[in-house]
Amino acid sequence: MNALTWYRSLAEREQRAVLYGAIAAALLLLFGGLWQLNAATAAAGMRVANKRADLVWMQAAAPRLRAMPAARPNESLPLLVDRTAKDAGLAGALSGSDPAGDGGLRVRFEGAAFDAMVIWLARIQQERGLVVESASIDGTPSDGLVNVSLVLRGP
Repeated sequence: MNALTWYRSLAEREQRAVLYGAIAAALLLLFGGLWQLNAATAAAGMRVANKRADLVWMQAAAPRLRAMPAARPNESLPLLVDRTAKDAGLAGALSGSDPAGDGGLRVRFEGAAFDAMVIWLARIQQERGLVVESASIDGTPSDGLVNVSLVLRGP
């Protein structure tokens, strides 16, 4: 028995109930689909806006990275960190550095500008191939400033 035969075998009142139920189900599916589509579109719009903001920040940071002086060959890790931190405007935030075994260096910054830290880390990675073995980053009461403890290792 197919659906049309079954439908025609129903009483008139039952046929109306099935018809109205089918219309209601179709409307619910349509509106539910539109609602999900709207939510997905809004989420995608937010992701695009965030990516655009990231791009603007990267484009603003690129000239600062290009303007920094190039690496000096055979420069020791502590001297490299000190020199590049000064170049990045982080000299006042650099609170200390200690050997961390196997050629590593533990570096501490207090009240450092987060954006400057990210640019500095990108620079020392590109310039000398340094790797951040471990990092601890804590916020401060001041917006945009962080306390950072890093263990850096050479290539």
